[in-house]
Amino acid sequence: MELPNLKIGDLLAKIPIIQGGMAVRISTAPLAAAVADEGGIGIIAGSGLRADELMSQIRRARELSDGIVGVNIMIAVSNFKKLLHASVEEGIDLVVAGAGFSRDMFQICREKGVEIVPIVSSAKLARISEKLGASAVVVEGKEAGGHLGTDQPMKNLLAEIKDKVRVPVIAAGGIVNGKDIGEVLYSGADGVQMGSRFVASEECAADDEFKKLYLESGPASDVLIDSPVGLTGRVLKNEFLSRWQQGSVNTGEMCNYLCLKRCSRSFCIMEALVQAQRGNMKEGLVFAGERAHLIDTVLSVREIVSDLTEEARQFLSSEHR
Repeated sequence: MELPNLKIGDLLAKIPIIQGGMAVRISTAPLAAAVADEGGIGIIAGSGLRADELMSQIRRARELSDGIVGVNIMIAVSNFKKLLHASVEEGIDLVVAGAGFSRDMFQICREKGVEIVPIVSSAKLARISEKLGASAVVVEGKEAGGHLGTDQPMKNLLAEIKDKVRVPVIAAGGIVNGKDIGEVLYSGADGVQMGSRFVASEECAADDEFKKLYLESGPASDVLIDSPVGLTGRVLKNEFLSRWQQGSVNTGEMCNYLCLKRCSRSFCIMEALVQAQRGNMKEGLVFAGERAHLIDTVLSVREIVSDLTEEARQFLSSEHR
């Protein structure tokens, strides 16, 4: 059984997989381009970058691939509109936006012919998004890594939202293998968004120490924290987390990023994410999904996508699904 295509507005992906946009500098041009080359939708994480840096990443991805490439931008970042304008001016295919809601983004994308895909966690927000012109919605549950907008399981949200909108519904949160993909497609999702599995890829820009933490994690390795941005965040236990919990991290007092519209300054999350990407586990915070511990090897994107699609096909063809 072949997997369905994923149609978002005028875009048609050969496989129904969107690679998650993971900041800061985890999802960059090489990763996005590699996923796009395999028929999925590659995503560059814009949060934490300057507008010119994001434009450079988009150009690089275009040099590497003719496939579908988008950006993910947190609405909570203070330069959201600059990043959004930079992306549409550079001719990005689609914009995925979460951690807040912006009515302006729909008009900005519509005027440039760019597909807009909000991340939602309720049927009400999904319907509003559709009414404002969303080309699809990402339904992200509590199982996701990074900043979370809900405490509800993804499958509950999918069941709630799927029949309330006509646009494609993309499931996200806790999807790490092909069986997971098959299950959510069978449950009615039009596609999936997955981030953690692509962290453990050769093309991912994260340092080897970052990836090693994923590979060595166990079922009890992920915890929820109160992020300075005002949202709950799912992270992996490491030295930085221990230091922060003991009160020995004071980077918020010295933060010069001014990157978030809202920040408690309990610590500088931007600095912590930058350090993690560089492999500094003493100073770095590592986001990961609830089921990241199931990932046990680093592979090329081509190998990952091949494994995912084959496992999903087998599940959908099985009589025991």
